[in-house]
Amino acid sequence: MPGWARVGAYACRVVEELKPQCSAKGCRAAASWALRWNNPKLHTADYRKTWLACEQHRESLGEFLSLRGFLREVTPFGAIS
Repeated sequence: MPGWARVGAYACRVVEELKPQCSAKGCRAAASWALRWNNPKLHTADYRKTWLACEQHRESLGEFLSLRGFLREVTPFGAIS
């Protein structure tokens, strides 16, 4: 049974290692950028949320956040401080 493992008398679904993926709808590509943002109407100035982006979606996700005045910074993924 691919994707399944036997544990005693039970068959258990094997969970693959989770890898950070792009936040764009339907995209499963590996994340290479972190888009850090906040909504100033809801969040304090120092609060940040993070969307992850692949190379293909970095610009479109960034534009979406920028048009709303939410984008604060874009960093290579893994360089979040």
